[in-house]
Amino acid sequence: MDASLPLELRIVGVLIRLYGLPVIRIVHLTTDGFHQDERGAYFTFDKNPVLLPPTLARLIEQQITTGRSRAALGPLATSEHPELLLPGQPASRPRSPEVLSGQLMRHGLPTIAARNTALFGMAGELPPIIISDLFGVHRNTATQWASLAQDSWAGYLAALRATE
Repeated sequence: MDASLPLELRIVGVLIRLYGLPVIRIVHLTTDGFHQDERGAYFTFDKNPVLLPPTLARLIEQQITTGRSRAALGPLATSEHPELLLPGQPASRPRSPEVLSGQLMRHGLPTIAARNTALFGMAGELPPIIISDLFGVHRNTATQWASLAQDSWAGYLAALRATE
């Protein structure tokens, strides 16, 4: 991970590449989705907590601390409106997904290709219903990705068997 990238871009890039989250969902994530216990750090996407790699957990912790320190005009969050992980201007509004996508592109980090790669990888390992529930992908989309991943693996395995 390139430490010269702004912190927010590193977080967004990792969330896209690991979990296939679209930028529009990432900008609406709130800090109350992040929690830690003795087993590790988790982020709850929709209703499901997902174990985070330690490096990503540290980046999110740093972002939460930095975001709170920028709130010079009082608290950003209320019980009805939790604090955004990626606050915009004003801090009560999310960052612009278009602007974030453009910034990622300028740094050579295309969002659509990265998201598709992540979803394809997960579709080869997890049942569609799990992908749908964990990451808020429509069930039909998750099923299509699983079908593509299985077709790809089936062709590969058939070719492998033919060479044996």
